[in-house]
Amino acid sequence: MEVETQAGEGGTRGRKSGAPAGGSSILLGPRDSLVGKLTVEGDIRVRGTVEGELAASGDVQIDPTARVSAPITGRNVSVRGKVTGDVNAAERLLLAGHGSVEGNVTVARLAIEDGATLNGNVSMGVHRRNGSEGEEQAPTQS
Repeated sequence: MEVETQAGEGGTRGRKSGAPAGGSSILLGPRDSLVGKLTVEGDIRVRGTVEGELAASGDVQIDPTARVSAPITGRNVSVRGKVTGDVNAAERLLLAGHGSVEGNVTVARLAIEDGATLNGNVSMGVHRRNGSEGEEQAPTQS
């Protein structure tokens, strides 16, 4: 069963096509805050404040109104707000608009739009789901 869970501002439950099968889509509204660790089998969208740790098997979206002081782990991570903490994106990190990251990033692909800022070290390469790094290898022929 796919579920979308929304906190604050008249949260609703319903199906979200972007969430992985059996996964959730969590939305923290602009007046919501989280202090602690949130681990989700699915997607996370933050419009409010987070202190602690965010981890998702799917995508993580940090909206312009969001302020996050936490390490973030996700498949694709997009930052339009302010993040203080390390970011680990298995596939892609997008820094858009006036988004900012103060921390180290580990990504397969990185996109930074004009106006966005990144202060930290960048490590790029193919990252396996278990968190280990490896180089892309060409298929072997028999």
